[in-house]
Amino acid sequence: MMFNVKLPDENNIAKEFCLDNNGLVIIGANGSGKSRLGAWIEKNDSERVHRVSAQRSLVFEDYIPLKSYKQAENLLWYGTDNERQMDKGKGYRWQWGKHTTTMVDDYNTVLSALIAKQHLQNEKYLEECKQRDRESKPHDPVPPTVLDVLYEIWKGIYPHRNIIISDAQVNVKLEDLSYKGVEMSDGERVALYLIAQCLVIPENKIIIIDEPEVHLHRSIMSKLWKAIEKFRSDCLFIYITHDTQFAASHEHAKKIWVKEFDGEKWAWEFVNSDELLPEQCLLDILGNRKSTIFVEGTLESYDTAIYQEIYKDYYIVPCGSSLNVIDYTKAMNSNSQLHHLKAYGIIDRDFKCYEEVAYLKSQNIYVLEIAEVENLFCIEEVLKAINEHFVFDTTERIEKAKKYVIDDRFENQLQQQIAKAVTSQMKYKLTTYDISGRRIEDVKNKIDSLVDYINFDTTSSEISEKFMGILETRNYSEVLKVFNEKGLSTTIGQCFSINNKEYCQLVLRLLRKGNESIIGGMKNYLPNL
Repeated sequence: MMFNVKLPDENNIAKEFCLDNNGLVIIGANGSGKSRLGAWIEKNDSERVHRVSAQRSLVFEDYIPLKSYKQAENLLWYGTDNERQMDKGKGYRWQWGKHTTTMVDDYNTVLSALIAKQHLQNEKYLEECKQRDRESKPHDPVPPTVLDVLYEIWKGIYPHRNIIISDAQVNVKLEDLSYKGVEMSDGERVALYLIAQCLVIPENKIIIIDEPEVHLHRSIMSKLWKAIEKFRSDCLFIYITHDTQFAASHEHAKKIWVKEFDGEKWAWEFVNSDELLPEQCLLDILGNRKSTIFVEGTLESYDTAIYQEIYKDYYIVPCGSSLNVIDYTKAMNSNSQLHHLKAYGIIDRDFKCYEEVAYLKSQNIYVLEIAEVENLFCIEEVLKAINEHFVFDTTERIEKAKKYVIDDRFENQLQQQIAKAVTSQMKYKLTTYDISGRRIEDVKNKIDSLVDYINFDTTSSEISEKFMGILETRNYSEVLKVFNEKGLSTTIGQCFSINNKEYCQLVLRLLRKGNESIIGGMKNYLPNL
């Protein structure tokens, strides 16, 4: 099914767009004019569009006011059932121009429309049964009513709580506990309001939901809207949000990115999907408006904490593995929609060779001047800063920490580290070796030459000499450059008579407070972008 919607062009003139599914997400930063765009869509197609305001009251009466469906529909659509006011469009509903600030208090009206629609459906079925009785024909099975659908959607998001709407009252039953609808939580109230609102809207309409995530727990948000969309597949749903996670969870919905609003016109564009860049990541980058640095780890990891302090003018995006960093950086730099932003990647050195480091740099992906980002907690500049923080008189503890790293950790793992470095070099050579040829003989010759190309004995000998030389000279900074051990930074605290875990937290606290020794020291091992 295709859906048409009117959107403003660059001159603020309505232009019709055709969508191939019933979901459209309008996303943008706070203050970018998203809600005003929603109001514009409604004003330019008021007979087809119903907008659910972000400013919505969740208060309703203990007993639902009973009205005819037509009366309730008019109150819901126009804010009044006065025909003279209705002739003026939806001005009354939005207080004559306050389209995005009016507090809409229509919960009772929504429930009235729900009850009225249920009565209409029951009356219709009863009349059909009477007609069949007169014709001596069997009755059709009872079709699902609007309340049946509401109960089904509710059960999908609150499986252990039954909602019952009967005798003009809302009640909820939780095992042996029952409570009135007016006593529901905010989450339950907003869920009932949104489900009922969407179910009572007439067929083939456009429903705009401003801030669909408000008061809804993230675990039920996507499930709720997908269920509503399924039962109202005749309607186009337009969601207005700044929540990139909500937007990305609507995988099949078209996305509109609102860049800015100058008071008269909007700058917006459809978001083009990118096979390599996850959609939520793409939306986050669009919203941040800064050049981006992709890094390893998660939001909670040390990588992110350090980079956010060192590169304050950049948007830091943790993306798990180094492979993701490489893929996302390349994807963003080749994405025409992000041409105004620059993307960089920063990854651990691990055991990468010079050729690999040089190639990655050509792709805007930088390798640390240290084996792992965690080793930044162990650099001599940081050790000195911690020593100064505790106002120790001597450098004894600094030397103790360096000796511990070199003698107790690096030397004890020397052969293991050499083996890992050799393995890494071999893997890189294998992945970059070209065996293609115009003839089968060419391919065979290249494969036969593979052993000579890898040159295992020479490579392993060079790496062994390098590591042994670093140990022999006891060059501390060179040790940290080649020593790959994730847990090293969490074993240093003992050298300063503090808890090992607390040590890293202390370094981060000092970093966030702007400790110049730590910032300057770390910058020595990080790329200058």
